[in-house]
Amino acid sequence: MEKEDIDKRQIPVYSINMNNKYEKATFAGGCFWCMEPPFDGLEGVVDVVAGYTGGHTKDPSYEEVCDGDTGHAEAVQITYEPLKISYERLLDIFWRQIDPTDAGGQFVDRGAQYRTAIFYHTEKQKTLAEKSKLELEKSGRFSKPVVAEILPATEFYMAEDYHQDYYRKEALRYKSYRRHSGRDQYLEQMWQNYKPDPGELRKILSPLQYKVTQENGTERPFDNEYWDNKREGIYVDIVSGEPLFSSRDKFDSGTGWPSFTRPLEPENIVEKKDRSHFMVRTEVRSRHAGSHLGHVFPDGPEPAGLRYCINSAAIRFIPREEMEKEGYGAYKDLLIPQGLDRI
Repeated sequence: MEKEDIDKRQIPVYSINMNNKYEKATFAGGCFWCMEPPFDGLEGVVDVVAGYTGGHTKDPSYEEVCDGDTGHAEAVQITYEPLKISYERLLDIFWRQIDPTDAGGQFVDRGAQYRTAIFYHTEKQKTLAEKSKLELEKSGRFSKPVVAEILPATEFYMAEDYHQDYYRKEALRYKSYRRHSGRDQYLEQMWQNYKPDPGELRKILSPLQYKVTQENGTERPFDNEYWDNKREGIYVDIVSGEPLFSSRDKFDSGTGWPSFTRPLEPENIVEKKDRSHFMVRTEVRSRHAGSHLGHVFPDGPEPAGLRYCINSAAIRFIPREEMEKEGYGAYKDLLIPQGLDRI
């Protein structure tokens, strides 16, 4: 790609005159191939670009950055709409992609060009970043100090075209690299039992999602997001992202709530006796996040005869075409329908 083309693509057209509708967030988290997928496609995120920032060399090439003499770090710059997704939410996603205690790089990639940093664009972003870092340090999750830097944003140089959306363009190579980098193994170890404190959850969840998952609430039948969802995909916990149910096992129970014949991952489901409302029922909760999901009843279709009646507010649907990007590709082969009257 010619240098002139890089310069033209350095700043997306719609971000040149934002009129306060869009804002930018810039994060360095090691290999930028791995930092695009978590943000790409989120509601409220307009664009995610891989590039270089934080150094002293103008218009650096990938080879120059790899040599370590430019001072730049591999980073992603996100253009987002604050009315649809908050900066706090972006920060939360960022922390869960990295090892914030490693000052020498990230996982298999070593050197200052793979350091972690939050590059703030406004004083408000700086305040929120410092607050989130302090909360992470106080959480006790890490045995070592959190060393990810919080720095003022400097000029961001877009990386070469072949680096953009690499996880899509070179899916097999990306998967191989990621599998051997150690990133996923570390993140699974550190975050699989992740449950934010109530204050943080109130920021992340809608009032209904909080009421259902944390206060054992129930949403209205026939007036919720997934009761008649017919698309192929899986349903994960709204808090932790742990896989719970599949479209393969979804059926029309006539109740107005999403209903499933069985869990996708039985070990992620916890059943408890519920004696509320002068009834004896079996409550269903997620194992890692402890979210209240709904109840299971013995009136489902054969052969199992079970009906997992679940609140839409407790789960998030990931369509089949997005599963690979979001890290659930291993479940794609399990979506073959089982002959039920699915919805």
